[in-house]
Amino acid sequence: MTRLLGLMAALVLAVPVAAAELGDDGLHKTDWMRETFKDLRDDLAEAEAEDKRLMLIVEQRGCIYCTRMHEEVFPRPAIADYIRENFFVVQINLHGDTEVTDFDGESLSEKAAARKWGLLFTPSILFLPEEVPEGQSAAEAAVAMMPGAFEAGTTLDLLTWVNEKRYALDTDEDFQRYHARKIAERAAEKQD
Repeated sequence: MTRLLGLMAALVLAVPVAAAELGDDGLHKTDWMRETFKDLRDDLAEAEAEDKRLMLIVEQRGCIYCTRMHEEVFPRPAIADYIRENFFVVQINLHGDTEVTDFDGESLSEKAAARKWGLLFTPSILFLPEEVPEGQSAAEAAVAMMPGAFEAGTTLDLLTWVNEKRYALDTDEDFQRYHARKIAERAAEKQD
């Protein structure tokens, strides 16, 4: 069964095409990341104008898990295309000094914002709702957070779960149950 799931995931998600390049700050850069002034309220408005979801990806120089995501997971066509089509991605440097304006109006460095949001590990991905209640920080408003590196199937399922707003449905299917159901569906499709 495990072998079948592994084979199925490889076929569904395809092979990575190319890894992201490193920028001068030592962080991976992709074509789906946006260069912004890091005023999260403006970034959210721009994401909404493009009918996309705002995604904050917090990374650091030398992070082996960030490298793994950028070399093995994000380049897969199904994932890269899904991000490009559905998400407005802003990169935050865990140790950076660039100013970030949080949703609550506080302006602080990237590293201070990461501490404020309680982020200790990289990569960490915060997914924001279409509207953030006044006075909330990014961490308080986030509808989901991906803490660390995950396999391609889990990553794509989380992106889909967030994009389809499944967190807001009045059901007992949280992300873990959704992900388990998607794994079973993919396995059943392979058996047919």
